[in-house]
Amino acid sequence: MMNQFNQPIGPSIEAGISFKYPDVTLLEGRTCRLERLNLNKHADGLYEVFGPTAPLENWTYMGIDPFQDRDSFDAYFKNIEEQFKSCFFAIINNENNEVVGSIALMRIDPDNGSIEIGYVVYSPKLQKTVMATEVVYLLARYVFEDLSYRRLEWKCDTLNEPSYRAALRYGFSYEGTFRNALIYKNRSRDTAWFSIIDSEWPFKKTRFVRWLDESNFDSEGNQRRSLRDF
Repeated sequence: MMNQFNQPIGPSIEAGISFKYPDVTLLEGRTCRLERLNLNKHADGLYEVFGPTAPLENWTYMGIDPFQDRDSFDAYFKNIEEQFKSCFFAIINNENNEVVGSIALMRIDPDNGSIEIGYVVYSPKLQKTVMATEVVYLLARYVFEDLSYRRLEWKCDTLNEPSYRAALRYGFSYEGTFRNALIYKNRSRDTAWFSIIDSEWPFKKTRFVRWLDESNFDSEGNQRRSLRDF
């Protein structure tokens, strides 16, 4: 598009448009569900994920380390519950109702319709499972279809290869690296940025839905086709 000065400009957006703030208590899928954080309900399960038995090698790229006692865990998550309100979720395995991880919506910008997936903490029981992928699908569907947001972001340390690969597998586009973006655990972090935008969602959704369909898995739960194949 061009303006009256013959300068290129971006596509028009409806004047006065606004985007809803997240407000959901449950996102339910076939293998798992996301429940809004409620410490009265989820604290014990989350302590198994965030507590002293958590494998330390899984926390290298997290801003915190596993909690070594219940008091420090409780204090941290009371703050999380207040800070994130409706945007921090416990991930529940539908098969046994066990808490297997956490995920959150953060950097919420209702004025511009942009939001980020963060606090992605998967226990070993969740990693490399169908649930791990369905969690991202459930959140993306909520962001684009219920909230009508324009942009969903994923960020990670550039050295965090599992998170980097996961972003690409889920269909996020790599946008670039912010050098010296953060300091955590007394070291420097370069941050890789990824996104999915609203115009891409119909295609991305089809990929997720086809991969998650029960027909894509054999009797032992092994995938017949990878997400990339779709």
